Amino acid sequence: MERHSPLLTVEGAPAIWLGANFWSRSGGPLMWTRYDPVVVRQELQVLADHGLTMTRSFFYWPDFHPTPDTLDEQCIRNFHDFLDAHSEVGMTTVPTFLVGHMSGENWDPVWRNGRDLYSDVWFVGRQAWYVRELTARFAEHPAVAGWLLTNEVPIYGGEAPRPLVAAWASLLVDAVRAGGGTQPVSVGDGAWGIETTGHDNGFSSVDLAAFTDFVGPHVYRMESDQIRQHLKAAYIAELCGMVGLPVIMEEFGVTSDFVSPSGAASYYRQLLYNTLLAGATGWIAWNNTDYDDLVAQRPYSHHPFEMHFGITDSTGAPKPPLLELARFASDLAAIDVASVTRTPVDAALVVPSHLAADYPFTQEAERALIVAAGEQAYVAAHEAHVPVAVVREAEDGGIPAGYGLYLLPSVKQLCGPTWLQLRSLAEEGATVYASYCAGDVGVQRGPWWAYTEELFGVQRESAYGLVEPVLDDEVVVRFVEPFGSLEAGATLRFTVAGNEHSRSFLPVTVTTGTVLAVDAHDRPVLVSQSHGPGRAVLSTYPFEYFTSALPRVNPEETWRLYDALAVVADLERDVVVDDPMVFTDSLVHVDGRRFVFFVSQHPEPVTVSPVVAGVLQTLAGDAVSSVTLDAYGVEVRELVYE
Repeated sequence: MERHSPLLTVEGAPAIWLGANFWSRSGGPLMWTRYDPVVVRQELQVLADHGLTMTRSFFYWPDFHPTPDTLDEQCIRNFHDFLDAHSEVGMTTVPTFLVGHMSGENWDPVWRNGRDLYSDVWFVGRQAWYVRELTARFAEHPAVAGWLLTNEVPIYGGEAPRPLVAAWASLLVDAVRAGGGTQPVSVGDGAWGIETTGHDNGFSSVDLAAFTDFVGPHVYRMESDQIRQHLKAAYIAELCGMVGLPVIMEEFGVTSDFVSPSGAASYYRQLLYNTLLAGATGWIAWNNTDYDDLVAQRPYSHHPFEMHFGITDSTGAPKPPLLELARFASDLAAIDVASVTRTPVDAALVVPSHLAADYPFTQEAERALIVAAGEQAYVAAHEAHVPVAVVREAEDGGIPAGYGLYLLPSVKQLCGPTWLQLRSLAEEGATVYASYCAGDVGVQRGPWWAYTEELFGVQRESAYGLVEPVLDDEVVVRFVEPFGSLEAGATLRFTVAGNEHSRSFLPVTVTTGTVLAVDAHDRPVLVSQSHGPGRAVLSTYPFEYFTSALPRVNPEETWRLYDALAVVADLERDVVVDDPMVFTDSLVHVDGRRFVFFVSQHPEPVTVSPVVAGVLQTLAGDAVSSVTLDAYGVEVRELVYE
């Protein structure tokens, strides 16, 4: 089955955006009133010399829109020169209109007077006028590659109901089109809405997809586990990709005040390559330079760490992230990235529709659990070398058919028709795996499952209103039957986590199913029920949820279970590595070439000998049997079928 990776098109041609968010070191957000054309050209040249092709730029709203009915003509002249400077070095830019938030502070046009950003008709009209007029001034310039309405507007304008946000955003998109802007347009909100976080801030990627051209996640989340951190942006890209639009990593980066030079380099490396493999087709780093000369200027005076997100320092010298971007640019060119797509896969990681549909009487904590458990399953699938398509359950039920393996990790909620469909999928030959989870809230506590006995061959033995607590600190799982790559007698160990609701298991009596594994108390842990050529496999413990709640835990042993499921499902895996800390996935060129990426999670160099269905060779054409990776390193090889 195909995986999402659509490309942006600009003027009918595919576009790969690789660049940086740009404020000149001559003024930061105040650069347009302190504009230095010489410094700007120096800054752009450094980016171009390292393979970057574009920037994201910002109309600082208080300066560009000084009164409700006027634009600042000097700022506009400066922006024209800025566009010309891009053309001189062969770069483009994506201007951002409503820039009232930046780097830890909000700024209003002086005439806003507390008006609501989304619902005040007069104020929305002034915004639309501003957007239309600026678009008309610049739309014909060849350096303009796209448009963004705002910068992280939920922080600036606040949250609002979804219909109101959609109406406001659609009016501003219409203003871009009325001003003659034919380039791709998006909102610039950060993609922090219900589909990626479980929190409904009003900015639904599904709603906004009706009239925008790409989704632009801003990723700065912090973690308690290194491998989860390295895959976090990739999983967010997968969730964003389910709306069907190109995914542009619109903002990401690290301040060098928080991390070592090598740590900054490895963070960039992991994010760039993992999001490429997750379907992203554009990357705009935050940001182009450091601002040490602006230490007394807000917001840097009160958020000094914001001075040092640059990929160059305050003199323009490259920092480690820019060197990583340069290497990434070289690899993108080597594989001709505009002509590659993600390799089709036969495994699906299912995201319940309760995450995004916002059904009545569904709590935010339940949606957040869906994100966390799914993300941990995504990690385990990488560790098991089982590339997955992340698929969303349709509203009111139904999931895509045609996969050989379905993973439903620590699931509390699915729609009724989906439970019926899972049996049909198994009867058609699929392996369906689901792990129990009671959820971590006390309202309607328990699995909202239907047809459990018919699907899994077990009778639930739960007492109404109670959960069965896990009293052990570690669940030891012993296999009593061989299962895929796991022999009878094999053991898996899982650390337990959760609160009084979620630290629980599902007590069952097996009826027509087969017990595959038991815990230390001989209670069923894994049960398989045959359905003709396929099967349904139940885990009575929420292993993915447990792990998602633990720090510094990966790799943990869920990957061994997923590997066994892949063997039982007879998935085709053309590249397998005997090391859960070296991930692998591939991209396919339109001419048939297949590029395999190896991504190490080891903090020291490592050499692996992959098992492949063919021959691995370097991009220069030399055959290899092993791959050596630096600490947290990435290597690209071509797989040639014999």
